[in-house]
Amino acid sequence: MRAHDYKDILGGLLLIVVGLFFGLQALWNYDLGTMRRMGPGMFPAMVGGLLVGFGVILLISGWFRRGEWPVWRIWSPLFVLSGVATFAVLIGPFGLIPAVVGVVAVSSLAELRVRPVPLAILAGMLSVLAWVVFRLGLGLAMPPFAWPF
Repeated sequence: MRAHDYKDILGGLLLIVVGLFFGLQALWNYDLGTMRRMGPGMFPAMVGGLLVGFGVILLISGWFRRGEWPVWRIWSPLFVLSGVATFAVLIGPFGLIPAVVGVVAVSSLAELRVRPVPLAILAGMLSVLAWVVFRLGLGLAMPPFAWPF
């Protein structure tokens, strides 16, 4: 055990850097507007500020807690990015539900132990949620299934 939780310290630092980057980009390049009439930079600036705030909380809590040095696995981010690419490839020819199942299946390989039953439940629930939000809620013309053959 180390004196500090370096996973949370590094995660907090990452959140602070990303939040500062996007928050300052929004402040420098877009009009904020007012609270009654928000401009295009208001939302990214607020999200950047929230990321910085959560990063500070995570960093401080990690400083006062014992923990381990993080284990770096290159395959985990590659599987998550491959899941996003899978969604992009499947959404057009196959439709929303197969694309969501594909992104869940490929991204789950980032874990060391893949459990099929919770994975199937997650894929089913996210497919239904995506259909409800995008098709019913937002009215987007995304077919749930669009088989190319």
